[in-house]
Amino acid sequence: MYERFMKRAIELAKKGLGRVNPNPPVGAVVVKEGRIISEGFHPLFLVGPHAERVAIESAKRKGEDLTGTTLVVTLEPCDHHGKTPPCTDLIIESGIKKVVIGMRDPNPVSGSGVEKLKKHGIEVVEGVLEEEVKKLCEFFITYVTENRPFIALKYASTLDGKIADAEGNSKWITQDLRHKAHEMRNVYSAVLVGARTVLKDDPRLTCRLKGGRNPTRVILDRRGILSGGSYRVFEDNARVI
Repeated sequence: MYERFMKRAIELAKKGLGRVNPNPPVGAVVVKEGRIISEGFHPLFLVGPHAERVAIESAKRKGEDLTGTTLVVTLEPCDHHGKTPPCTDLIIESGIKKVVIGMRDPNPVSGSGVEKLKKHGIEVVEGVLEEEVKKLCEFFITYVTENRPFIALKYASTLDGKIADAEGNSKWITQDLRHKAHEMRNVYSAVLVGARTVLKDDPRLTCRLKGGRNPTRVILDRRGILSGGSYRVFEDNARVI
């Protein structure tokens, strides 16, 4: 019943991927009489309100009466004062009668929104497209539950398991993989390589997607073999460690 609205909320949340870390990407839509009347997503970690607030305030600016409406949001609304006031308070004040969430917030600091909403007579529906939402929030879930960064290993090999020929020469195997590398750089906070990768490939390690963001570039060089050299990884507008 709510899947199509949650799918739209997930699409909106993806706009914040790579820009809200270590917070989760969140999307929200307000539904009235079976149609979406407003939308919102969390755009940046240090700037802007949460997705729920964006969607609710957008509806109000349009002159919509939110009494009896439904809010569909990927993550349980927060119930604590952080950079912004609790989203639960705004939801309660707005007259929304039902909140549909994809997953509960695993962060114990803010994960009590469902209980507060129910206490104020708001119906809460949980677990809509939950696995898709968890996949969307895997960076955040790992950070909160395991106290470590989410790490992905990217490499390309031939069918027989080789990444280079006998002389150490290698090249891109497919254009699809090349595009995937830039998609990952756009959403991950950092990309890490060893000094010999820089020596051999002289990579930029930047994101060349239109509108993409550059990750921090981390180079492991304990022997200082790159000192004094001129490499493309030290160019462009991206942080290097």
